[in-house]
Amino acid sequence: MGYEINKQGRSVSLPAPRRNLLLITIALGVLLNPLNSSMIAVALTRLRQTFDLDFAAASWLISTYYLASAIAQPVMGKLADLIGCKRVFLTGLVLVAVSATLAPFAPTYEWLIAFRLIQSFGSGAIYPSGMGIVRQVISERRSQALAFLSVFSSGAAAFGPSIGGVLVHYGDWPAIFWVNFPFVIVGFVMALAVLPKDEPRMLPTSPLDWLKALDLPGVFLFAGTIVTGLIFLLSAIDHPRWTIGIWSIVIGTVFVVFELRTASPFLDIRMFRSNLPLTGVLLQFVTVNIIFYALFFAMPTYLQEVRSLNAQETGLFMLLLAGFGVIVSPLAGRWVSKAGVRRPLILAGVSMTLGSALLWTFHGSSPLAWLVLSLAVFGISSGLNNVGLQSALFEVTPQEVIGIASGLFQTSRYMGTILSSVLLGLFFGHHLDTGSLNRLGAVLFILSLLVIGMSWSFPRRSSVGGKA
Repeated sequence: MGYEINKQGRSVSLPAPRRNLLLITIALGVLLNPLNSSMIAVALTRLRQTFDLDFAAASWLISTYYLASAIAQPVMGKLADLIGCKRVFLTGLVLVAVSATLAPFAPTYEWLIAFRLIQSFGSGAIYPSGMGIVRQVISERRSQALAFLSVFSSGAAAFGPSIGGVLVHYGDWPAIFWVNFPFVIVGFVMALAVLPKDEPRMLPTSPLDWLKALDLPGVFLFAGTIVTGLIFLLSAIDHPRWTIGIWSIVIGTVFVVFELRTASPFLDIRMFRSNLPLTGVLLQFVTVNIIFYALFFAMPTYLQEVRSLNAQETGLFMLLLAGFGVIVSPLAGRWVSKAGVRRPLILAGVSMTLGSALLWTFHGSSPLAWLVLSLAVFGISSGLNNVGLQSALFEVTPQEVIGIASGLFQTSRYMGTILSSVLLGLFFGHHLDTGSLNRLGAVLFILSLLVIGMSWSFPRRSSVGGKA
């Protein structure tokens, strides 16, 4: 496509038509992970009937996908940094296609989970490699490019359940896998033609060299730490599995010591100490997602079980949360380009604080318009946070590790998701009423104030948006 790359690996000339094609190509891949993670929710009932499952067993399709994604994204990001972003992007699309081909014919539920894991690793490879390409090629109005991609990923998550409902109605549960093919085929063809070629690099030549370059022992220790840690957190709601918690600490400690002593670590632990702004961005993203997903998961249950709304009415309410995020994202991109990330992120924190205060003060006889306003301001904060924090990540991360940093960014999202489930278990686990919603609002209010404090630490004006 005729990209011109300077010595630092950044584009110095990218005409508008090529820029748009590149962003559309990446967007077609980036939307696959949120689309597949959200569509499955409406297919669980049919899957339970097909494979004769109880709800707990069926929910493994969701939890294993999140767990695998939390591990896959930084691993695939490391691989993209090592062998090239385009190669990993194309490989991810192929893995999604393999999963979409095999899953509808899964002979048992265990095989279906295995095929979903392939899908998770495939879609997990696309995001960090796609972000690496954006960082490498787009230097002007980069925050607006990120806003464009955010619209696709947020829209896929927002409308995934609705799309899944239509697909399951007309094509049963296999249709939620088949729907991947148009995106994969078009995305793959466009990626071959549009994405810049990977720069020549010295690749490992022997299995031992690959083992050292990828740091597979570090990868397995990282995976073990994540899996055991999340299992313990999920068990903490009712019956904490202390043995699993202790194992998580032990494995995590071994992981840190091993990585500090490894010449080419999978995850350079020193990076978090030497690059405190990067550490701050990741921690802020965890906190933001605890707040967002606590509301995202709590509100449908509250509206249906306490306020007696039907599923369709509840879906319309939840569209406020996702819809406002989609609308605000492109506006946030323009704002970040002109003013940097500080003010948009502070406004996001203020919006979450206002939304939390509305939940805190809501009572049983309050009009539902109260909740409409709360969901709307939370949606505004979502659009601002997604663009602002992704832009901040690009600013504080060196080019050579942008792949793994982008993967860790998404792992932070999944950590926030899991922690929000723990939070909801504490407040909604045994008794659900308006008082539970008030107490949740109070906790979210405190976390939102923490987000405002984190956002205040960003510089007043930064170069994160690229040239306006």
